[in-house]
Amino acid sequence: MTNYSGMEMRKAYAKTIEELYGEDKNIFALEADLSGSMSTASLKSIMGDNYLNLGIMEANMISVAAGINLAGGYCYIHSFGQFLARRAMDQIFISMAYAGLKGCLVGSDSGVTAEHNGGTHMTFEDMGIIRTIPGVEIYDVCDPVELSQILKNAKNKDVLTYIRTARKKAVKDIYEDGEDFSKSGAKLLREGKDVTILACGIEVNEAIKAAEELSEKGIDADVIDCYRIKPLDEEVILKSVSKTKKVITCENHNVNNGLGSAIAELLGEKMPTKMYRIGVREKFGQVGKLEYLMQQYKLTDKDIIEAVEKL
Repeated sequence: MTNYSGMEMRKAYAKTIEELYGEDKNIFALEADLSGSMSTASLKSIMGDNYLNLGIMEANMISVAAGINLAGGYCYIHSFGQFLARRAMDQIFISMAYAGLKGCLVGSDSGVTAEHNGGTHMTFEDMGIIRTIPGVEIYDVCDPVELSQILKNAKNKDVLTYIRTARKKAVKDIYEDGEDFSKSGAKLLREGKDVTILACGIEVNEAIKAAEELSEKGIDADVIDCYRIKPLDEEVILKSVSKTKKVITCENHNVNNGLGSAIAELLGEKMPTKMYRIGVREKFGQVGKLEYLMQQYKLTDKDIIEAVEKL
């Protein structure tokens, strides 16, 4: 069994696809001229005609995936998140979701992790776009172990899946190999009584750091990795919120129509609660290193601490 802990996210993606193909020759990997960027170029010699680089034509790639699924294959479909969500929305909506087809869409370089690719490649809206499509499951993963397991789980679901991920190595791995992600959509990582911090993707590590510093100030936080944004794991979330009565959401995404909006909708209907959303507010992307960008968009542990103290 492969040890994923410590891997770059893109290498974990490629290795997982290789493993899945080894078990099932009906697995296909589709790329939009990003084989080098996602470390999947080596899959061509392993998968043969089941590996397809379709060029910079994301909409066509979705149509090809639909045809493969109709013929009995299952596709892992990768591109940078903005190119899947913004360019290929209509094909995803009509050719796959509306048609009731299965597949796993993987949008990489999520949010500020695009770094030097800059504003045109920095997607703060992909979860919001995909979230409006009926029946799609959406994930934002925080480390290679979580990515690998959710990729594997997707194949066994009768739905279209969207997984949002960084490409490079996580700042810090959260999970050890063998962690099970099949029975829930959220995991309680740290227990507290004063506030619930709900995070996804790269913000999970920031939430943990914030909670550790808050504890030194006498504020104990529940920290929950909400890796499944749609549908939310209501049981885990509401159990925590019923105890703390205060919520902070943290996402490397626009505050509109991502994790924060999903949580606000849930609480508004079932458990009205004081909350604040950490995320991008009315800004486009820009060029920069990860640390700088997280400061610019107020996504750091310090920003979470400030929000908790104000709340």
